[in-house]
Amino acid sequence: MEDFLVQRAFFIVEEVITPDSNLPFSVQFSIQEIDYKNQLINISQVFGCFPRLLPILNLSASPFQFLDAYSINYTFFNCSKIKRDNLDDMIPVPCLSSKDCDVYTVYSDFFLYELPIQSCSKMFDIQSIPYDVFYNPSSFQLKWSRPSCGHCESNGKHCRLKKDSSILDDTECYSSKTEGPVAKLRVAGEVLGPLLAAFLAIASYWIYSSYKLKKESDLKIEQFLVDYKALNPTRYSYADIKRITDNFIEKLGEGGYGTVYKGKLSNDVFVAIKILNNSKENGEDFINEVGTIGRIHHVNVVRLVGYCADGFTRALVYEFLPNDSLQKFISSEKQRSKLGWEKLHRIAVDIAKGVEYLHQGCEQRILHFDIKPNNILLDDNFNPKISDFGLAKLCSKEQSIVSMTAARGTIGYIAPEVFSRNFGNVSYKSDVYSFGMLLLEMVGGLKKNDVGGQDKSQVYFPEWIYNKLEHGEEIAIQIEKESDNKIVRKLTIVGLWCIQWYPVERPSMKVVIQMLESEETPSMPRNPFTSTNGMQNAATARGRIFSSELEIISESE
Repeated sequence: MEDFLVQRAFFIVEEVITPDSNLPFSVQFSIQEIDYKNQLINISQVFGCFPRLLPILNLSASPFQFLDAYSINYTFFNCSKIKRDNLDDMIPVPCLSSKDCDVYTVYSDFFLYELPIQSCSKMFDIQSIPYDVFYNPSSFQLKWSRPSCGHCESNGKHCRLKKDSSILDDTECYSSKTEGPVAKLRVAGEVLGPLLAAFLAIASYWIYSSYKLKKESDLKIEQFLVDYKALNPTRYSYADIKRITDNFIEKLGEGGYGTVYKGKLSNDVFVAIKILNNSKENGEDFINEVGTIGRIHHVNVVRLVGYCADGFTRALVYEFLPNDSLQKFISSEKQRSKLGWEKLHRIAVDIAKGVEYLHQGCEQRILHFDIKPNNILLDDNFNPKISDFGLAKLCSKEQSIVSMTAARGTIGYIAPEVFSRNFGNVSYKSDVYSFGMLLLEMVGGLKKNDVGGQDKSQVYFPEWIYNKLEHGEEIAIQIEKESDNKIVRKLTIVGLWCIQWYPVERPSMKVVIQMLESEETPSMPRNPFTSTNGMQNAATARGRIFSSELEIISESE
């Protein structure tokens, strides 16, 4: 069977068709590995530039195809002059570049105004190409459907072509000559299995009831996944999750939602896998997250690679971000010193762009409802990415008001109107409030526990820092140069604009970005802590504690 697949592998590279001449031409590849169980083949190009072949590549007549996972449409640009510090969304293609110009590729669904392409010209479009072709162009994976050997390998047997079969590529399974302990255990399992099933059928009534409720939840989730089968994220089985995580060997973190493990895909791409706890709320969070983040492609929003809904297991597979969360860096003096205020300012701007994209850049407006430092992850270059969409809601861009039956989010970051409609209606301005609290947390992550020697249970940090600025006093936050002082003041003032009590008085995220990127420091907003009635006093009391270690309030709708 291996020789057969090797022949097929060289057949595919000899059947690359040029659209102009319809004549095949040959490209030499070498086979690195054949995975019969998953029906995958790893190949690498011996020489040449594989991205150069993409416009003329046609696998329609071949038994091999690209993997569905990560298949994205790309547009190539030829650029003569472009700023090197503005290339977050553009992937360089060195083998197509020359000394006079550089070639870049971007996701075809990006808006042109998001890209620095003023000195670029479009070359061509390509469709449904795995993104790792550009990160590791010398090696990639292909899949095949026939001949089918996966079922044989999964059952511990071998696979071969049937002799004298009238069906093309017809296969059969066969056992090895000697059966080992594993085969004997399998036979024993087949005998004892029915007896064990009969014993479990006599389980108590509450177990049956729990299973029935779980089954209803499974059907709801399965129906959702059928409705959203056109989304890019890949569906994995529980066996895939175990293989990717090497049997859950490396734990990254744990919380009320579940446990996060580090994993590695077969093409050397690292991922973070969140295994959700078994609960009704986490089942709803699972649907929410797949349905929301599966629509998003933005440099400042974490990418959902795939998901698992297999039996009792619910898992979400994300791109792996090695620098953990923003909370880790702003709550420790040692970690904060690794960033500096200029880097923190850039992080704040990028987070704002991510939130603004959720509000205006998608087909439907996405309200996150849990913007906080713990949900901002950092990649190896400290680029921030918004994560955890379990509490998010979708609405049309024309819809200015969102209906809710219960508060959702993290205390300390929840907007007043989410607690009480007396402050206004819930809308995208609720995310603006959370972002403002995040900015103030970035400024005072260490200082908030030392507010001038006063009793911290009686002092609300945002109110304390507003009074300091209003009276022209020093904030007493450690800075190394004068430009840092300007950044601290700007982040603080923009944060205070965002946490105004009434939604109508808060800026949109587009205006927030303009304030953060402006050379000038914004003017001070009105005092958001001036008590106008007893209701506002009560709301202020609810927000006295300024902490990132707070409980999640879930919603039942």
